[in-house]
Amino acid sequence: METERSSLRERARIHAALGDPARLAIVDALSLGDASPGEIARDLGMPSNLVAHHVKVLAAAGLLERTKSEADRRRTYLRLRPGALARLTPPRLPDTARVVFVCTHNSARSQLAAALWADRTHRPAASAGTHPAERVHPRAVRVARRHGLRLGPAATAHVSDVVTDDDLIIAVCDRAHEDLTATVRPQLHWSVPDPVRADTDAAFEDAYTDLAGRIERLAA
Repeated sequence: METERSSLRERARIHAALGDPARLAIVDALSLGDASPGEIARDLGMPSNLVAHHVKVLAAAGLLERTKSEADRRRTYLRLRPGALARLTPPRLPDTARVVFVCTHNSARSQLAAALWADRTHRPAASAGTHPAERVHPRAVRVARRHGLRLGPAATAHVSDVVTDDDLIIAVCDRAHEDLTATVRPQLHWSVPDPVRADTDAAFEDAYTDLAGRIERLAA
């Protein structure tokens, strides 16, 4: 827990340092190559004293470091610290053997999410429902097919028959998230609107797009 708090404080400090347009411009310039403070001032059209102030803030946040020129030792160059911006990335989730997506009826959202995850990551995925329907919704099957995914129309399952202790459980609907409070508890919750309520192709397409975007972010 203390490690997590320390990481949050460090990321907040970096975000604060980048929260000024001039400092962000300096970081953008240095992401392409090293430069002296004078070169930064010239290229960005800033007064040298203002550059010095911004460089001090960025250095205090751990983003920049100074090096002496090997030619003219009186000259200093600025460079981004290796991996400095990578520290803004949220901590990784624990590695798991399989991701299980759960919704109420296991007829649309969880099915699409599992198919998307397997397709995007080539890693194991499954889906389940707290009150599974008899079959996958035909519109879910069709929207999956339009995007090159395959869903088995009869492959619904109850969460208790699917989930194991080693799974990462993601609830893709509010009801499942709120129902699963005992031994099977979701680690993540995605509040994806139920397309079955509208029962239109557009609603299922919206659900697919929502899930695809979330999966792209999580997989990264």
